[in-house]
Amino acid sequence: MNIQKMMKQAQEMQNKISSMQAKLEEEESEGSSGGGMVRVVMNGKGAVKKLTIDKSIIDPNDKEMLEDLIVAAFNDAKTKVETNMNDQMSKITSGLALPPGMKLPF
Repeated sequence: MNIQKMMKQAQEMQNKISSMQAKLEEEESEGSSGGGMVRVVMNGKGAVKKLTIDKSIIDPNDKEMLEDLIVAAFNDAKTKVETNMNDQMSKITSGLALPPGMKLPF
């Protein structure tokens, strides 16, 4: 393999990845639980932007249920963020033959 060509491809790939990461930071994904009673909005880097809890499920005598619903909504949003990131990364790296053991980003 031509090492200069490979290095050029790696630099182009790094630029595309940086651009994708900046774009993903602006995108939002929403996760929910309890039939939408708890919703979490997260940006593409996994930072929580908003948490919404329907007041009808707030029961001081059952805080464990509310905690579980919050965790489930967070995990749902996180899964959507990761899926979106993996989809975007696949688009960037499609057709690139990486040596065994090499992973992106570099």
